[in-house]
Order: sequence, then structure tokens, then C-alpha cells
Amino acid sequence: MISPHELRELLIRGLPEERQLYGQWTPHPYHVHFPPSHFKALRADAMVVVGMCGAGKSFWWRALRDPTIRKLLAQVDRFADANEQTEIGVGFGEQIEPERFPDSYTLESLLHKSYPPDQIWRAVVVHNLFPGLLEGDWENRVQWVKDHPEEVARRLEEKDKELDRRGIWSLILFDALDRAATRWEDIYRLIRGLLQVALYLRPTRRIRIKCFLRTDQMVEAKIATFPDASKVIGTRVTLSWPRYDLYSLLWQYLANADGAEPFRELGERTAFIQWGQIILNGHSIWRWPPRYREDEDRHRKLFHAIAGPWMGRDSRRGFPYTWLPGHLADAYGQTSPRSFLLAVRAAAEDTQQRHPDHEYALHYESIKRGVQQASQGRVQELREDYPWVDPLMQPLRGLLVPLEFGEITACWDRENVLQKLEEWQGSEEVKLPPAHLQEGYEGIRKDLEELGIFYRLEDGRVNIPDVFRVVYGLGRKGGVKPIQKLE
Repeated sequence: MISPHELRELLIRGLPEERQLYGQWTPHPYHVHFPPSHFKALRADAMVVVGMCGAGKSFWWRALRDPTIRKLLAQVDRFADANEQTEIGVGFGEQIEPERFPDSYTLESLLHKSYPPDQIWRAVVVHNLFPGLLEGDWENRVQWVKDHPEEVARRLEEKDKELDRRGIWSLILFDALDRAATRWEDIYRLIRGLLQVALYLRPTRRIRIKCFLRTDQMVEAKIATFPDASKVIGTRVTLSWPRYDLYSLLWQYLANADGAEPFRELGERTAFIQWGQIILNGHSIWRWPPRYREDEDRHRKLFHAIAGPWMGRDSRRGFPYTWLPGHLADAYGQTSPRSFLLAVRAAAEDTQQRHPDHEYALHYESIKRGVQQASQGRVQELREDYPWVDPLMQPLRGLLVPLEFGEITACWDRENVLQKLEEWQGSEEVKLPPAHLQEGYEGIRKDLEELGIFYRLEDGRVNIPDVFRVVYGLGRKGGVKPIQKLE
């Protein structure tokens, strides 16, 4: 049997550190879990993939570029289009790759020179499909594609027939489009143009683009205003992480860690499962049995063997299995897998430091501190993608939720928040401002609700999920203690 101390060490050894969770490198195949909604998102005809911050958009943008992970995908999803032979192009992303696609400054220059966004993206697609065809800088490339529509169409037809003969796909991936411009108007234009190119390629048999979008970018009134847009928007798949998939991901990490055999035996003994096994390039990848993916009773039994049955001295404080993801969820009930893994690892480290002789691998007080640390990571994600959230949330420190929206606007008035955001609009400091800033406080409230930071109770008051509340120092009776100082 594995002891609590050994299990705690496995958690620390087997789960990624914070820097790895936020890294730019390709994930290891041992750690790739495929929720069903993600299977659909990775298929070729899903041209639009939508997800909240941390749902896995950039993860899959990187993972699909790895032939080994595509090989794994083909093994676990019998309907998968992508495999080892798939041709992958990169149309835009967080990392600057000027030979593959224009950076934000180049895009801005092209837009100001009145090149339509769909022409710009067509040039990017052609450049990815036919390396070496387009010469010169990006303006020359865009102009050439504009001036040679018949040759582009002929080459696309020939390429499509070649791919079809070989039985493979060509996918061009687009991500991080919030970094493509500094104004929402330009962002919407670029996304609309990209979707037009997706529609243009739709009649081909084997060539597709895949566009990873944040939920706040999926504003159909702004990006779906061209004929037949529904044929592209209708392929949309939203990345989701139900509670049982968060735990399946956790087991994926632990079952494949060094020295994991005692843990796998623990799973067999407590949850009565037989681990799934995939052979990839001669190595075993252990998985939670797919037939038990939604069996929360088995997930609960295994996690409670790690964390104990209660979040305190008795059941009145809640149960670790539901408590942990519940306190990391946003207003839509969605929990970032990155935050979830970070919280478990942090809880193991805290238990090792503060409660080394505890009868379980995780102490309930350490789980609470793990949530605090993971919450800080989630807010850091927000800072990077939405820098304007900080100046809106910082003035609320010390308030108790739920509260009237008027109490919030009074704090914003004292800090002149609205005026500062209007002055910073489009600046390097703020990047993209709140999308509905022009509607005043109600517009900002709408933006915070869309991000899952605010949500309205039936009586109209504002509530804030713990994952954001504890970092920004707001209180709630009976809730996780707020962090005293935002670091």
C-alpha cells in the first residue's frame, strides 16, 4: 500500500509546476487528456473553437503541431481527422513567427493601407500551403495573391486533389487573435476576414483553417456579418471541462508519473477500476478507463483516498471532491484545468510543510491554501489577457459579497476608473480596453459578466466567484479567506 507521505511526494513529483503550466513548449503525450468536446474541436470541420481563458485553446494550438500527439489523437478517437501525416500550418499565434504570418504591427500597417482582412489572411493561407511561392515582404505577398486569383484557385484545387489522393488533411491554425491589433474594431474586422477565408476554403475536401477564439471575441453581430457566415459559425465547438474530466486529467498525470504503480494499485483498490492503456511509440500511456469517465462515484472514492472525506473535522464543511473544483469555478461554473492542477500540487506542498504527519496526502486546510495560490495564477492569466480588469477590481478590496452594483460604482467613482480607462484606451498599457467601455458602467459590468468575474443574483445584486474574490481581497461569510495583499 502507498503511504500518505509517498502519495504526497507523487503528487508533487507528478504534477507540473506553475512555470510549466504557463510554458510555451509542447505538452508531453503522457499528459494529454481528451474530453469529448475537445475531440469534436480537433476535427477538421470544426473551423471555430471557442473557450474561456485557460480552457485549452493555446494548448491545442501547440499540441496539434506535434506529430506524436496527432498520432495519439488518431489512436484514441476513431473519427479523428488529424494524424501523424497531417500537414499543419500556422496562420497566427502568440509566438512571433514572421516567416509564417505577419505580426500585429504588420497587420496594422496592412489594414491602414486599405488591404481587406480576408485578402491578408488568404495570403497567409497561401504562404503556408505553398512555401516559397510568395516572395518579398507581407505587403508584396498580399498584393500578389490579390493580383493572381485564378492562379491561387488553380493551385488550391491541385493541392486539394493531392491531399485527397494521399488521404490526409492540411490544417492552418490561428490563435491569440487578441494580440493581432490594439482596437476592438480591428480585432473584429480581422476575425470576420478570417471566417470569410474559412468559408472560401469550405468547398475543398482536405484544406481547413482552425480558429481558436476567446469567448469575448465570439460576438456574432460583429464577426458574422457576411453572406453564409452561419456555415462557418455553425461549426463552432466550445471547449468545456466538466468536473469528471478535471479529475480524469489529474489521474492522467499521476498514473504516468515516475513510480506510479502504487498509485495505480490504489485506484484499482479504492475505485474498483482497471486502468486503460495505450501503446505509443513503444511506451505505455495509462488513462482513467474511458467507460468510467463520467462515473463520479469512482472519481470521488479515489480523490477522498488522497484528501480525506471532509473539508474540516466533519461533513458540515463540505467534501473535497466537490469543494475543490467548485471554489475554482468562474461565474459560469467552469474551472480552468490549469488552476485545478496547480491547486492540487500547491495543496500537496503545503501539507508536506505544515502537516507532514497527516493521515491523508492532502490536508483540508492545505487544499484551501492551494485554492488561494491557484486563484492568484488565474488572476495572473486575466492580467495578461485583460489588463483592464485589475484597475476595476483593485478598488473593491475589503467589500463583502454579494453587494449592490451601486456600491461598486461608488468605489470606481472614487478612483476615477472610467476616466482612466477612456484615457488608456488603445495604449500599450491596456492593450484592448473593455469591449463595451462606451456604454459606461453598465457596459463594464457586461464585460465582467462575460468573463465570468461578476454574476447577478435574482435580486440584482452582484456576486463574485471565490477564484477571483480571494485574490482581490473581497470577503464572503463562510468563504475562503481573501488574500491580504495582491502580489
